Amino acid sequence: MFSNYLKIAWRNLLKNKTFSLINIIGLASGLACFILITLYITDELRYDRYHEKADRIYRINSDIRFGGTALNMAVSADPMGATLKKDYPQVEQFARIYGSEGSKLFKKDNVFITEERVVYADSTLFDVFTFPAVAGNAKTALNEPNTVVISESTAKKYFGSVDAAMGKTMECNDERNRLYKVTAVIKDIPKNSHFIFDMFLSMDNVEYGFGNFLSHNFHTYIVLKPGTDYKAFEKNFVQVIDKYMLPQARQFMQIESMKDFEKTGNRLAYSLIPLTDIHLHSERGVELGVNGSIQYVYIFGAVALFILLIACINFMNLSTARSASRAKEVGIRKVLGTEKKSLIRQFLAESTLTSFIALLLAFAFTWLALNWFNDLAAKDFQITDLLQPGFLLFLLAMPIAVGLVAGSYPAFFLSSFKPIAVLKGKMNAGFSKSNLRSTLVVFQFFTTILLITGTIVIYKQLNYIQSKKIGFNKEQVMVVDIPSMSRSTAESFKTEVSKLSSVKSASFAGFLPVSNSARNDNTWSTESVMTEKNGFNMQNWRIDYDYIPTLGMEIIKGRNFSPQYGGDSTALIINEATAALIGGGDPIGKKLYSSDGQNPLVYTVIGVVKNFNYESLRKNVSPLCFRLGNNRWAAAFRVETKEMKNLLTQVESKFKAMAPGMPFSYNFLDESFDRMYRDEQRIGKIAFSFSFLAILIACLGLFGLATYMAEQRTKEIGIRKVLGASVSGIVQMLSKDFVKLVLIACVFAIPLAWWAMSQWLQNFAYRVSIGWWVFAAAAVIALIIAILTVSSQAVKAALSNPVKSLRTE
Repeated sequence: MFSNYLKIAWRNLLKNKTFSLINIIGLASGLACFILITLYITDELRYDRYHEKADRIYRINSDIRFGGTALNMAVSADPMGATLKKDYPQVEQFARIYGSEGSKLFKKDNVFITEERVVYADSTLFDVFTFPAVAGNAKTALNEPNTVVISESTAKKYFGSVDAAMGKTMECNDERNRLYKVTAVIKDIPKNSHFIFDMFLSMDNVEYGFGNFLSHNFHTYIVLKPGTDYKAFEKNFVQVIDKYMLPQARQFMQIESMKDFEKTGNRLAYSLIPLTDIHLHSERGVELGVNGSIQYVYIFGAVALFILLIACINFMNLSTARSASRAKEVGIRKVLGTEKKSLIRQFLAESTLTSFIALLLAFAFTWLALNWFNDLAAKDFQITDLLQPGFLLFLLAMPIAVGLVAGSYPAFFLSSFKPIAVLKGKMNAGFSKSNLRSTLVVFQFFTTILLITGTIVIYKQLNYIQSKKIGFNKEQVMVVDIPSMSRSTAESFKTEVSKLSSVKSASFAGFLPVSNSARNDNTWSTESVMTEKNGFNMQNWRIDYDYIPTLGMEIIKGRNFSPQYGGDSTALIINEATAALIGGGDPIGKKLYSSDGQNPLVYTVIGVVKNFNYESLRKNVSPLCFRLGNNRWAAAFRVETKEMKNLLTQVESKFKAMAPGMPFSYNFLDESFDRMYRDEQRIGKIAFSFSFLAILIACLGLFGLATYMAEQRTKEIGIRKVLGASVSGIVQMLSKDFVKLVLIACVFAIPLAWWAMSQWLQNFAYRVSIGWWVFAAAAVIALIIAILTVSSQAVKAALSNPVKSLRTE
């Protein structure tokens, strides 16, 4: 019986080639999109879940608000982990990571190689996380100073093999030119991890004033014992603050209690975030990597579902629309004794067969689009990922589910025909119109308008980010990394490059107004004795005399640093946000106080620089000050040339002459600025791509529906033409019903689109407004798409010879 169903289903597919092709291509496109987005979503949801203790690992987050400046960070004080393990039996183990910013140079065959993924770590790191060792014992590998644990790929890169790496030393061009002994080799950290490093150096080599509860520079992870409620455990942080932090804070500021501290609007709090939540739920400062966003997972999940629904709707619309041509078949079958359930099975078999054929085609589409999607989503999916047992089972179940869902209504609708009415020809009257079909078309364009609106708003925001005046000139600034150079060599390099005709100005630039540059946050006060009322947090950047003009910043009050003023070593240039925080008015000459841990240090404000966005535009500009100081990690050069390649050759030549064996590394400031928004750029491209595909799939269904409707009204069109109707009048007649449906879709889609995009824009401190024209444009685009799709068939029908349509039935 089942084989008979399949034979009949196959014959029906071949009999109606046009409709079958539209159905299969539409379903295949929808399934391919669904598969690609599902790959993306499942990968995002799997982050950090490979660790054996993943369900018990938590990171300590810090939330500090002092003097109106808020810091929400992924780091905490260096003694925090050890203190929690000592004082609270619920803590099984802890581990810290330090120094994730910047790079280090390691020597290979007399040449130094830049390694970006290097950090210091506690020896307990491998008790907390599951990083399998392929050589050595990782759990004891970092117990001593001058030791390093490296990844398998790093071992092969430097030594040729894992076995050859064990026991060897690696020379690091850091402050002391240390030699690190390789004590263990671990497997490469999986890509679905919130941090990926290739080298873990012993924490004993960190030159840091340990024991300070007030300085937050360590990523600290703890493992809680089974059964511990981490939300309940968070309450213990209040005791830690009172017992350890307050005594240290009282050494340099007047503070009675945390209650008094909080009464003035300040805050100091710690919280735990589950390891498996970090990638999608954490957007804090000083993250170890670029995290994703649960918001985008929801958005893409909705897009995938909408596209699949649009494809299913196409199937349902075309199947019910074609029901008139199969009405007599159903009537005859019923007269011959076929039961309703047999007819339902027959039609469900047809829809399921169509879905399986579409799935095979979707596999082909997915394979062809995989490289494009990897580039778009910054992933590395392989076709073998589709063949994983769980995912493959899911894919094979999809056509059954889609076939049953998409074919259910046509099956029950067709099988419910009354044979007598069908055979008397009384069923044709209602086929040209269907409330369900109209509802489904409305839903299709409702989804289409949502996607079009979202795409417009995303691109509008991205364009705003690119064109907004950010307070400095990011164009044509070349930044060269020079951490390997001594002070005198760095000065010589800067001087020599400055002599090139294309170089207009030069500066040391360890601190830059882009993400992942160096940051230094300090506590300041407006009076010599700091209290909770006069204290505040402020970024403290050390710059040279040429920094401000090289970066194109604007001093709006006072002056720049100058070697002509001997007292500038204790001078400050502040931004407008700081000026507003310390009382407004003219801040020139005002005193600000900091501390070296024991004695207050006094500085005088000599200038105010116009606010510039030194972080992402997702954040407001916070207080910042410049001080004269040494920051030779990089050199910035403002250039003006059309021969950039030639300039780079000249700069590289001078670099290699002064730092032989060192890698020449550079970037341009505008490119670094753009990278801060690569997630939004990626989202924009994905939104545009899948919006286009959703529209294309909807058009396929609309095209098929319009084709069928035109065929159903062939005789009506012939009679109207004979009676003098014009081509434009007939086109208008056939198109107006669809136009009404699009307008109805607009009414429902526009409010939801406004709400959804308003929520997305809340992620940005600086954002565009959503003007009425955005929704008007989306509606007009949807209307044009519908009219062009329907008109292509309407014009064809209107131009046909009425004699042929009226000659016979």
